[in-house]
Amino acid sequence: MDRVTSTAPGPPPDPRTLRPRLPSPVQEVEDAAFTRRGVRLLLKRDDLIHPELPGNKWRKLAPNLRAAAAAGERALLTFGGAYSNHLRATAAAGRLLGFATVGVVRGDELAGAPLNWSLARCAADGMRLHFIDRARYRRRTDPEVLAELHDRFGAFRLIPEGGSNALAAQGCTELGRELRGAADTVAVACGTGGTLAGLAAGLGPGQRALGFPVLKGGRPHFLQETVEDLQRAAFGGPRGDWRLEDRFHCGGYARRTPELDAFAAAFEDRHGLPLERIYVAKLLYGLTTLAEEGAFTPGSTVAAVITGTPERTPDASADRGP
Repeated sequence: MDRVTSTAPGPPPDPRTLRPRLPSPVQEVEDAAFTRRGVRLLLKRDDLIHPELPGNKWRKLAPNLRAAAAAGERALLTFGGAYSNHLRATAAAGRLLGFATVGVVRGDELAGAPLNWSLARCAADGMRLHFIDRARYRRRTDPEVLAELHDRFGAFRLIPEGGSNALAAQGCTELGRELRGAADTVAVACGTGGTLAGLAAGLGPGQRALGFPVLKGGRPHFLQETVEDLQRAAFGGPRGDWRLEDRFHCGGYARRTPELDAFAAAFEDRHGLPLERIYVAKLLYGLTTLAEEGAFTPGSTVAAVITGTPERTPDASADRGP
């Protein structure tokens, strides 16, 4: 039995003590693909919210952490692939706020191998790593699997893969509220759908949210249904005007094409902004293509949510996950 408990003394942890930069700043950039069409481009710099919990990771995790603290729960368990941004953010939150953390990692073949840079960072932040086979990972929400995890690790607050649940969607409504009146279209890259669900709910009348999935495949309309389910759980029903644009996944999660890399490098050169490749580069690549196709009304404003920063680590091509 590998019970996990937090030994942090003092009052229940509160994410606000980490002094997040909220509201996150908005930066206007002049880019020829947009200015030629008479469209303004804004960057919503959620990557600047917190150096270790940037962007949608902060907005999705913070309400879950507050709920755990209020319930007296001091251990968190969540899921992810071998290079999961979400696992790293959860591990960092645990270290910063005194939660014990468990990361259930997809792929039992990794258990005996040296930790990659991402999992090593999780471990350095105190996360207990538990590797399971891929078939069992697909059943991670089954009561039987969860019961086994409770038997092994004791009591914990369960946070789903990617951090997307009703609380996360509710937390992301503030992103929409911060952009009310600032843009006609607000775009965000999508992994598990929680940020889009909350963003759309927080925007005002006449604004629309546009989601760019970074994953390929799966059951048709899966992410559409997932966002709808999250909005039902969080708000009791549909909220806001939103849609998905699924042409720009570039082959799937963490997949890249020469066109994407060329676009990202050119954008970085023009604007001096390093682009995270898994989410942010695909978002801006898609928005730029849409602008060139005339998808945005002249005189309108488009805002792109910058949800993360590039990892200063060796490129990893192995198994990844949200």
